[in-house]
Amino acid sequence: ECSAYIMGSTFSVVAYGEHSEQLESAIDKALDEARRLDRMLSNFRADSELTHVNRLAGHRPVKVSGELFDFLSACASYSRASEGTFDITVGPLIKLAGFYRGAGRIPNHDEVALALPGVSYRNVVLDEKRKTVRLTNAKVELDPGGVGKGFDVDKMTEVLKQEQVESALVSAGGSTLYALGAPPGKAGWKVSIKDPRRPSKTADSVYLKNESISTSGSYEKSLWAGGKIWSHIIDPRTGHPSEGTLSVSIVAARALDSEA
Repeated sequence: ECSAYIMGSTFSVVAYGEHSEQLESAIDKALDEARRLDRMLSNFRADSELTHVNRLAGHRPVKVSGELFDFLSACASYSRASEGTFDITVGPLIKLAGFYRGAGRIPNHDEVALALPGVSYRNVVLDEKRKTVRLTNAKVELDPGGVGKGFDVDKMTEVLKQEQVESALVSAGGSTLYALGAPPGKAGWKVSIKDPRRPSKTADSVYLKNESISTSGSYEKSLWAGGKIWSHIIDPRTGHPSEGTLSVSIVAARALDSEA
């Protein structure tokens, strides 16, 4: 087992195999892959490819790597399928609420109204032939926070497979995991789902084999204001924190799918 702090989360890999040196090398390569993707997708790094897009694509189409283009295309598909409930242009609203800074507050209606015109996946124009990205509103800011970890976990799993690892559990912050194969003598990897009312307790457990699980809940990060607890999960359609659900866990074939 090995872990590293990347993208503001702890990424870890647990793996089984007959040769410890081969396993350690494979895990190191998987974590290096997460670091490489951070250099592409981070909206905190001034030198990342995504920051480059956010800086320039509001003025002109920006040519991007095939990998980033595929990521943005997948995000656009999920936005269309979810009718805008999933949207990587939610960045300005996240900033407004202050969750980047770790504190958080409830923005007023005027602040949200000013930010909302830039929040829509329809403001992101992707040119498949030229592999360019254009942002049609100057207020648009791409934020991979809702799905980037899933993309990373899938890519890390690909590296492990290339290194002939057959049994591993890849975790991003404990909220997104991919189970490759199963531990020796087991039917699958046991993953516990936290009780959102008592995160130290377990609500349920699932056994996974060659599939992913992502969990999102208001207990992960929230704030107390106006006599109630507000989630850090912003509804991009309203600009305000989502309400009505404490936690949701999704099992899917890929971590990118379960995250979205």
